[in-house]
Amino acid sequence: MRVAHLIESDGPGGAERMLAQLAAAQQTNGSSAFAIVPADGEGWLGRELAAAGVAVETARLDKPFSPPFARQLAATLRRQGASVVHSHEFTMAFYGAWAARLAGVPHVITMHGGRYYAGRWRRRVALRAAIGLSGGVVAVSDPLAKSLARDLWLRRTRVETIANGVRFTAAPRSTLRAELGLPDDAPLIVSVGNLYTVKGHTHLVEALTSLTSTYPRLHLAIAGRGDCARALERQAEDAGVRARVHLLGLREDVANVLAAADVFVLPSLSEGLPMALLEAMFAGRPIVASAVGDVPVALANGVAGLLVPPGDPAALAVAIARVLASPFEAKHLGCSAQIRAAAEYGVRRMAERYADLYERVGA
Repeated sequence: MRVAHLIESDGPGGAERMLAQLAAAQQTNGSSAFAIVPADGEGWLGRELAAAGVAVETARLDKPFSPPFARQLAATLRRQGASVVHSHEFTMAFYGAWAARLAGVPHVITMHGGRYYAGRWRRRVALRAAIGLSGGVVAVSDPLAKSLARDLWLRRTRVETIANGVRFTAAPRSTLRAELGLPDDAPLIVSVGNLYTVKGHTHLVEALTSLTSTYPRLHLAIAGRGDCARALERQAEDAGVRARVHLLGLREDVANVLAAADVFVLPSLSEGLPMALLEAMFAGRPIVASAVGDVPVALANGVAGLLVPPGDPAALAVAIARVLASPFEAKHLGCSAQIRAAAEYGVRRMAERYADLYERVGA
């Protein structure tokens, strides 16, 4: 089986990271994969795929509606010998379904995150049409699957859920504290996620601010980049905690960053099933996370991590303080998360579930 992965963006986001992990796994399980990525992107995903031995093609979409673009994709699918097309997110769901029909190969869609497609009726109609041309449609979380069915007037059984999976190698020790000039006994909160409003980092900075009187040496490190970086810096400056908030930017050494954490915090306002959460689970970190998407499922409804309402800095602060105040509970949470990750969220399990889907739509 030769799987074609299509995606509309190639930065280091969750959908791109999931695609890279899945395509790499398919290279080693008897199948093969290639990907079609944007011609004018930043190239992060292409580099990740190439390093894993996955062939990379590029395509350029010059306008929102482009029959020539669909024909270009179809020609690439034929030339590469695709036996199934796997499109990720809205734009490529639409064009991938179109191109797959032209090329005469089955098509599946994975939707990864928010309901951005739902804001415009033309997008809803386009995505519903793409699903009509597709053999399978997948959401990475049950809440997203329910939203898709409701937004697009689909039977709930039309959308299946396949959880994300990761391949993760924990770092035996971390260099992050030395990099930041922090002593070993300074408590450190770590968060991993691009700096966008939906990721909720402003609420995490507010929680940190409220904890400084109890934990005068507490620090926060956030790995990620995005439009909110300057706003977070100003917020920390205004709150008098600028020296405690470390914006690390994009990091390739996520395992190294996680290994330094006394607590990992996911303060998101909306998610499907974030890769960063799964990596923190594999790393055995005690976790505090917003109860959004399938985060409660991943954390076994609080057994493998503490859950808080989204957008609630006070609840974040209480949960973080609870972890910092109880080393025994912190260790128990970390071990529970690691065991659950190994059982449910490995990349092999994800790849097997997609392989089963490909077989079904190609039958």
